[in-house]
Amino acid sequence: MNIHEYQAKELLKSYGVAVLEGHVAWSGEEAAQAAAKLPGPIYVVKSQIHAGGRGAGHFKDDPQGKGGVRLAKSAEEVAAAAEAMLGHTLITKQTGAAGRVVRRVYVEAGCDIKRELYLSLLVDRSVSEVVIMASTEGGMEIEEVAEHHPEKIMRVAVDPASGISGFHARKLAFGLGLDATQQKAFGKFVAAMYKAFVALDCAIVEINPLVVTGAGEIIALDAKVSFDDNALYRHPDLEKLRDEAEEDPKELEAAKHNLNYVALEGSIGCMVNGAGLAMATMDIIKLYGAEPANFLDVGGGATKERVTAAFKIILSDPHVEGILVNIFGGIMRCDVIAEGVVAAAREVSLSVPLVVRLEGTNVQLGKDILSKSGLPIIAADNLADAAQKIVAAVKEAA
Repeated sequence: MNIHEYQAKELLKSYGVAVLEGHVAWSGEEAAQAAAKLPGPIYVVKSQIHAGGRGAGHFKDDPQGKGGVRLAKSAEEVAAAAEAMLGHTLITKQTGAAGRVVRRVYVEAGCDIKRELYLSLLVDRSVSEVVIMASTEGGMEIEEVAEHHPEKIMRVAVDPASGISGFHARKLAFGLGLDATQQKAFGKFVAAMYKAFVALDCAIVEINPLVVTGAGEIIALDAKVSFDDNALYRHPDLEKLRDEAEEDPKELEAAKHNLNYVALEGSIGCMVNGAGLAMATMDIIKLYGAEPANFLDVGGGATKERVTAAFKIILSDPHVEGILVNIFGGIMRCDVIAEGVVAAAREVSLSVPLVVRLEGTNVQLGKDILSKSGLPIIAADNLADAAQKIVAAVKEAA
């Protein structure tokens, strides 16, 4: 689960992470009131969407205009900047062409920036440790740094059994070229950040840029925090921070039915049981010349109702031109899948090609249900056969 920058900073501040003073606003008037609470004379107005690259982005109705992060020198300029963003669609590298509507802004105090650095914490599952990453290339996307200047990314692994120690931060501080005063501030910052990461069950905490001020302070100028969904039951307070307007409606609906769904940009809808089989299905669709429209794992214990819900979610995507159902019935019974597919196809009036490949428990019963349904369902014998048939059917329908 992702949250907004201002929410991330409020949480991190409660654990001792140094952030600038700021206030959220939903209107130009509120933005001006927020500015009045700050020392000035420089203010920063930041659009709040779940995407990075806001400053370098542009608004859909003003492609040549300013981005989603703007400087202001008075409360009046703050209000004007907020009004220019609120209700408008901001497009960044991470939003895609559709962009995101800005519904709130964050008005923050200006900062005397001497250097911009990068700092993040994430779980490295290959070693089962928390990894702290740092770079002198603050303000840049870490993917670009990794591609063009991998030598500028430093990594320190923290064993969760022993926790963080002073040497972790000192090693990074030396690599970043911080002086003695800055190293002390950096050590406190990293320790507080690690404490927040563990206590909140985070998936990632990213500070980009992390700034060194003229006075030698270490401050989070931006903050991205994402939580491990599997641990949210321990944090009901964090659930309240969810902004459903920033999430894909299809993914929200899938979560209500305990379905693992991720929207993609292709035209072939996929419904599969098992994450590994779902990934293989997506790969073979690409192999035969098409693109998957989604990742959807119905799980091993899916019911007819969950399968029906999954089918509806796939069809709610206007980009879907065909559907491939690929089921290997181990725990999951093929007849249950077949009943769900038939029920959903009748309820939504199926209008795109549908290929179904079933194998495993009650496979013949499942195939009988499909063949007797009277629906134009294309049967497939194996995964390769299924992928070829759905790609060909979509091309023919077009």
